[in-house]
Amino acid sequence: MEHQLRLAPIEKPKSPYVKLGFWYFKRLFGKVITPAKVVYARVPSLMKVAGLFYKISNKAPLNEDLKIMIHALVSDLNACPFCLDIANAFAMKKGNSMKKLGAVHEFANNDLFSPSERACLAYVKEVTLHKQVPDEVFSELKKHFTEEQIIFITFLIASEVYYNTMNLALGIGSDGLCAVG
Repeated sequence: MEHQLRLAPIEKPKSPYVKLGFWYFKRLFGKVITPAKVVYARVPSLMKVAGLFYKISNKAPLNEDLKIMIHALVSDLNACPFCLDIANAFAMKKGNSMKKLGAVHEFANNDLFSPSERACLAYVKEVTLHKQVPDEVFSELKKHFTEEQIIFITFLIASEVYYNTMNLALGIGSDGLCAVG
């Protein structure tokens, strides 16, 4: 699906807080990301929400590769090109193997993925597509993750769905971050 921005990007925000955010995004990604120009420039408090989500995500007691795989699978299932692009950019920036990201839909039968990754990604897929999880999927997840980790996995899914929804509804497509980063 081709994405057409529904709101024009604001290149010069009025808010000093958003100006600082623009500087941060440019430093982090080499450019100011489109959600900042479309969303945060209009509603600066949503940049605070994103900052809080980022802080919580960083505290998740999960492997960094798994966190990125969660974001990538949710974004791919929801067909959000911006979020998939940024997940890939983070993976590249952290020096992670892109092999698993490229095969994330094949997690169930691919030897690249460990049993714990398979259990997690099966849960991610069910939550993303159905918002409910069969007992056998949840039981398998519990074999590999603590209750605290399960809460964080669920939060990562929910926060990614939030970003996917904002970007898709507003027509925000890929920023080509992988090419920049």
